[in-house]
Amino acid sequence: MNKIYEFFFQLARDKLIFINILHMRRLPVYFLIDVSESMVGEPIEHVQEGIGSIIRELRNDPYALETVFISVIAFAGKPKLIAPLVELYKFYHPKLPIGGGTSLGTAINFLISELDRSIQKTTPDQKGDWKPIIFLFTDGNPTDNYNAAFEKWNKEYRKKSNLIVISLGENTDVNILGKLTENVLLLKDTSNESFKKFFKWVTASIKTSSLSINTANDDGLHLAPTNGFLSRIEFENGLNKQIDENFAVILAKCQKTKHLYLIKYQKRLSNSELGELSYNTMDFNFVGAFQIENSYFELCDEAKISNTVSSSELSGFPNCPCCGNQFGFCVCVCGQIFCSGIEEVAQCPWCEKTLRFSTGTGDISINRTRG
Repeated sequence: MNKIYEFFFQLARDKLIFINILHMRRLPVYFLIDVSESMVGEPIEHVQEGIGSIIRELRNDPYALETVFISVIAFAGKPKLIAPLVELYKFYHPKLPIGGGTSLGTAINFLISELDRSIQKTTPDQKGDWKPIIFLFTDGNPTDNYNAAFEKWNKEYRKKSNLIVISLGENTDVNILGKLTENVLLLKDTSNESFKKFFKWVTASIKTSSLSINTANDDGLHLAPTNGFLSRIEFENGLNKQIDENFAVILAKCQKTKHLYLIKYQKRLSNSELGELSYNTMDFNFVGAFQIENSYFELCDEAKISNTVSSSELSGFPNCPCCGNQFGFCVCVCGQIFCSGIEEVAQCPWCEKTLRFSTGTGDISINRTRG
């Protein structure tokens, strides 16, 4: 008789636990990540590694493991759902892609659609999800018309979400970012050590919010202390830009492998003197050349804007990162960039024309991406 009683007691308890799990209130956490060309190289690698470290740390926290659900959205010229909203223990973080452009307005519209689709609303039978937390990482300026998307966000979603925007470096127009949220922070130092501290801060902020929910039913914004490596931004009204002027990024293709690569330059201001006059000069300093996947085009916007930079403004030229060719910056008559070795005759991998090369003199206009 006791065994029968224990069986039904265990069955009833398991059923209650199962029902409780079904009705558990989730804490949705979204990472909205800029994967435009200016992020190529170390920035995207730091973010890739940082998201992985966040997940590993959160899985060791019992409160987070019980409530936190994770989603990742990447955006360049177009947005893409990299990981749908899923339980923390089921989350798998795939490799982040690279695309062309920084369509922040389009990304916000995509985020809105994901919130509408994924967030569980309160019904007469159960309470809905806690207020979602969104971390937006970007290192550049919008290259699309973002006003309508920002207006919709501020009117319908701003009060229903906790949005934190982090500027990775000082190249963003924080006045634009301030139109989305009062929580805009600057990670001025983008060294490897600074990025590690930053992602520990993100992890601590999620843990703090999860603890507050579990112990006090409070889904307000609870950010961890920054200890000086992050600074909060003060705002003024900003203007929209169609090109990220802080970088000159050139799209190129390997002649041998046909793989794409990006040649990245960063704006540099220098002080020069002419006689007794002192003045500032500007050029773009070579950062690196990076092989990218063909998925680049899937995340590029379709705007046809003619962007060029003078070759005289570019300082430093690369080898090909795909095959090692000595010259990674050859200009075809079709206007595209590709690599070449020491041979005099080469075939453009873009237009397939056979060309005879020699060292050029003078300035030419180079097609650049939107950043």
